[in-house]
Amino acid sequence: MLCEWRRRGHAAAVAAGETGTPRWRLGMSGDVPSEAVTSTPAPNLAERTFGDPSTEFDYPDAAHPAREYHLNANGLAIAVHEWGDPDGPPMLLVHGGFDFARTYDVFAPKLAAGGWRVVSWDQRGHGDSEHPELYSWDADMRDALTVFDHVSPGRPLPVVGHSKGGALMTQLADAQPFRFTHLVNMDGIPYNRRIPDVAEHERTKMVSAEIAGWLDHRRSTATAQRKPGTIDELAKRRGRMNPRLDTDWLKRLVTTGGFESADGWRWKIDPSMRFGGFGPWRPEWTLMRLPGLPMPFLGILGQEMEEMGWGTPPEKVLPYMPLDGRCEILENVGHFVHIEQPDLVSSMILDFVGTPDPSSTTTHAGGNR
Repeated sequence: MLCEWRRRGHAAAVAAGETGTPRWRLGMSGDVPSEAVTSTPAPNLAERTFGDPSTEFDYPDAAHPAREYHLNANGLAIAVHEWGDPDGPPMLLVHGGFDFARTYDVFAPKLAAGGWRVVSWDQRGHGDSEHPELYSWDADMRDALTVFDHVSPGRPLPVVGHSKGGALMTQLADAQPFRFTHLVNMDGIPYNRRIPDVAEHERTKMVSAEIAGWLDHRRSTATAQRKPGTIDELAKRRGRMNPRLDTDWLKRLVTTGGFESADGWRWKIDPSMRFGGFGPWRPEWTLMRLPGLPMPFLGILGQEMEEMGWGTPPEKVLPYMPLDGRCEILENVGHFVHIEQPDLVSSMILDFVGTPDPSSTTTHAGGNR
């Protein structure tokens, strides 16, 4: 099928949600606003459990996951959240950087209403997953394989990724296409600099320097934790990065993506996380894999540029689209396409992946605790 590019015009309607509470370790910090991190030694939070839905800030159409559990990903506890019929065919949702699975609290139920068992997980250091000593792009993909193997062992399934999650899944789909029936990339096609022509020995030096810098950063932030505040204060901080999102939605994010302690609310995300830095990785490594993807591919890009987005000009992506793929451009919509336009984007995805096949049902919910 010919590569297709469409521009969609729709008024931005705010909606979305998220929720959770985890089992994880806290104690690291990074390239985040200085007011969001303190140097006070972090408390011992290794055995936190999932949150109580009654404490979550209410938001229209947002639903707490029907099932939550942890998987053992090579010794690291990865939190998994599910919506929909446990006997339905599985569909995976992958969140972006500085987000967590509960950001799908509005969006996931809309996909589940289409007959899917919708499964998402908190990437390492995010949400209710454990905080490791170090992070890398490849480690995120290894964690993802643990979820794939648990949810749909030996069978392909449709996968939807947003932002960093879309870029991760694009690389994984190129490496292991047999795991995917369809791939949807929601504003996660990176293109923020020219693709360099670098000699192989220079690439090695570049990776070595990045690893050394990350280790130095990890050492210097070993005792940091995120700055506490009220629900309103944390929502306001998040709003600086997500100015297009509704204040009530941001408050829900605090109560699902944060935890309350004696001195206030804190985000659960590991303070050592850095914007744009997920270990040694460059945007062109993902972009160059797009043309060879063999499964049906749908790209959904928001036209409005935002701080947390990739800043991807749609016209720059077209030459890299796979043969069996198309790209939809949503006008007057920002980076969080599934939050601003959950009804539109969910209907696009359900139409793209087609009717669920009951024969694809595999493993039921449940994991290693």
